[in-house]
Amino acid sequence: MAQCEGLLGCLFFNDQMKELPGLTKIYKNKYCTGGEHEGCARRMVNTTLGKDKVPSDLYPNQHEAARKLISQSKTAV
Repeated sequence: MAQCEGLLGCLFFNDQMKELPGLTKIYKNKYCTGGEHEGCARRMVNTTLGKDKVPSDLYPNQHEAARKLISQSKTAV
């Protein structure tokens, strides 16, 4: 299965979760290497608003927070 194109540059996995290797592995298996790339909240924000708009503390499963960020950005324009 193809790996998400954003994995290597994802600050969340390469910086924020060093102390949580078990949780990191679960998220990577599901969202990064498991084929659910489109379902990653970080990817949703990145592809819609840009990499610089992805909060460093946004977890891949925080879909509601991602939708809120995207919605707020669209109403601010």
